[in-house]
Amino acid sequence: MPTRQGWTIAVSAVVAIVVGRVFGILELFVIGAALAVAVVLAVLVVQLFRPRVHVHRWVHPSMLTVGDAGRVDLTIENRGSVRSPRVSLVEPVGTASSARLTIATLGAGQHVDAGYRVPAQRRGVLTIGPTTLERYDLLGLAGGTTIAAPATEVTVAPQTIEVAMPSLGHGVLGRHLLALAQRTGVGEFHSLRDYVPGDEPRSIHWRASARSEDLKVRQHEAQGVRRCIVILDREAASYPAPVDDAAADVFERAVTISASIALSAERAGLTTRFVTGGDIDLRGPDVATHALERLARLEPGPAIDDVERDPGEGLGLVVIVTSSPDRPAWRQTDRSTDPTLTRIGIFTGSGGDGGSRLTVDASTLESFREQWNRLAGTRGLTHELHTAASA
Repeated sequence: MPTRQGWTIAVSAVVAIVVGRVFGILELFVIGAALAVAVVLAVLVVQLFRPRVHVHRWVHPSMLTVGDAGRVDLTIENRGSVRSPRVSLVEPVGTASSARLTIATLGAGQHVDAGYRVPAQRRGVLTIGPTTLERYDLLGLAGGTTIAAPATEVTVAPQTIEVAMPSLGHGVLGRHLLALAQRTGVGEFHSLRDYVPGDEPRSIHWRASARSEDLKVRQHEAQGVRRCIVILDREAASYPAPVDDAAADVFERAVTISASIALSAERAGLTTRFVTGGDIDLRGPDVATHALERLARLEPGPAIDDVERDPGEGLGLVVIVTSSPDRPAWRQTDRSTDPTLTRIGIFTGSGGDGGSRLTVDASTLESFREQWNRLAGTRGLTHELHTAASA
């Protein structure tokens, strides 16, 4: 097809031919005819000598994290039997930008490598491509495009921040867990002691109690946290339509914090489980990686049904991430009957921390870091994490 310059020349040629014919000006008639022939020849050259260039694309890492920058490597190969013309390679990156490269002529069978960096600015799916080759004649009168490679979708996972898992006896949460371990008898058997109010009935050693005047309970050597369940409330009613940027960040903070805790727990060696609305219940190996893939595309949607009882053993954490302590996702998890699980609420809205010492005000990421470190009894780490796929 003619370019804008080509159409201008074509119109000028018609005008020159008409004027030359009407007024009998031979020179003007010849000039118009020459311009018309130039445009026609340019279109024929572009259409008949299309480049037989193949483009192969690699995107790495295969999953990006918000704030990272990935790389796209391209191999451009001439699969024709003659030398390829000079072309421009155009590759859309998302909806707002594109990469443009100029490829010099290549001999038959020759190839050239090129690449560029891709910043990951927001979570979701980043579409790269399809790749098009733009071919123009030497005068720029005609041009044509050819699809050289299909589009590729790259998952951009939410930002993740490393947080420390609690250890027994340290911080508010650690002291709570230590008392819970002693009361419930979680861990290896150590000795017998007298029963005190608050001990779990199942820790009573009935045979030893029968030989004594007082009830005896098993004293166990306390073990650390063994498992972690991350529950993200994605109910649409918990995140009403935002009226400003601060309101829009409430759900995004919930996603970021859920991803951070799941990834940190898995890297700390805890048996990790991720649950959210829409019957999403992830368990087993590589839970954090699978959770990040789901969270990359997650939007507010259905509420959480009753969470299936966790079959794990040992002390565990149940971390509920929602907008406020008034939401059903927080209230319904209070019905958990497993005494070895400790419930922690993280609230990303402006409703405060719920008035409990085992809740976190996450109205900002800075507040989340500070209060989580207070719970865990450590100054913690604040650098961003990267998934195994990103390494």
